[in-house]
Amino acid sequence: MSAVWDFADFDDHEHVHMFRDRASGLTAVIAVHSTHLGPGAGGVRYWHYPQRAAAITDALRLSRGMSYKNAMAGLPMGGGKGVILAEENGAKTPELLAAFGRAVDSLGGAYVTAEDVGITDADMVEISKQTKHVSGLPVASGEAGGDPGPFTALGVYLGIKAAIREGLGTDSAAGVRVAIQGVGSVGGGVARRLAAEGAKLTLADVNLARAKALAEELGAELADSAAIMEIEADVLSPNALGAILTERSIEKLRVPIIAGGANNQLATAADGQRVHDRGIVYAPDYVINAGGIINVALEYLGQGSQDEVESRIHLIPGRLAEIWAESKASGTPASVVADRMAQKLIGRG
Repeated sequence: MSAVWDFADFDDHEHVHMFRDRASGLTAVIAVHSTHLGPGAGGVRYWHYPQRAAAITDALRLSRGMSYKNAMAGLPMGGGKGVILAEENGAKTPELLAAFGRAVDSLGGAYVTAEDVGITDADMVEISKQTKHVSGLPVASGEAGGDPGPFTALGVYLGIKAAIREGLGTDSAAGVRVAIQGVGSVGGGVARRLAAEGAKLTLADVNLARAKALAEELGAELADSAAIMEIEADVLSPNALGAILTERSIEKLRVPIIAGGANNQLATAADGQRVHDRGIVYAPDYVINAGGIINVALEYLGQGSQDEVESRIHLIPGRLAEIWAESKASGTPASVVADRMAQKLIGRG
């Protein structure tokens, strides 16, 4: 295996740590990309990787995305990410979560963890028994914190509305055809908000039963999780895992807008140029999906109520509009414009 510095996605990360706890079975990676603005904040993902090197790549890419996301959201936090490697037939036990909590604590506050794919707020409670550097814990009604999913969904919904305005010239989602890939906590929340406004939805998820149930609830159409990438629609909203925008998939897109909550949607940097060359309005993922980290960051910092969280989330459309305006003026892909803005904010411009 190559040294971590040789990974294509190593981007002058400040820390990359590998953890192994034999007693609990924990194998984990924590990557801290930048602490220029504050401690590296980002969720921990529980996922099965057929090749362990892929977990390191995921941690590197996701932590860099968190640096950019937190900076663009105006938060005094850097970027970090945790990945727990799930065994194919293994169990997520309290002992394993405790071991991860000790791993977080060993970094002395350089990394603040929270909920991500495969992790629940109950899991965060187990982790918090071992470290104070944790957020996304259950909170009283009206306070910042708790499950970040609904807050991410709110930001993505608002970002889609902004993209519809930018790409279609209308302020309403009524009658707009939206293809949603992934209908979990975020995608499902987005779908319900859009359906309430009269959007025409096509839903897809690797969990077919979940997608079917939501489609029946909302009167939406159903599609295969891969085939939805080629559906003719007004908006493609990726809300599952990343790297779905590749040279091949971009060629087959039949939409004028891409706006969704999945992290790292572009498989490579060159794919941002390909999307731009197709004339597609693209909402950079770490800008549109910042609602969840805004929520848990304000919880960790002890700064604000749920109203303050939602007030900050409502700033997301304005940031997107600024990116699109600069992209138009300069002829530069929106993905590059956003990266340059974020890099400047973290002292790497």
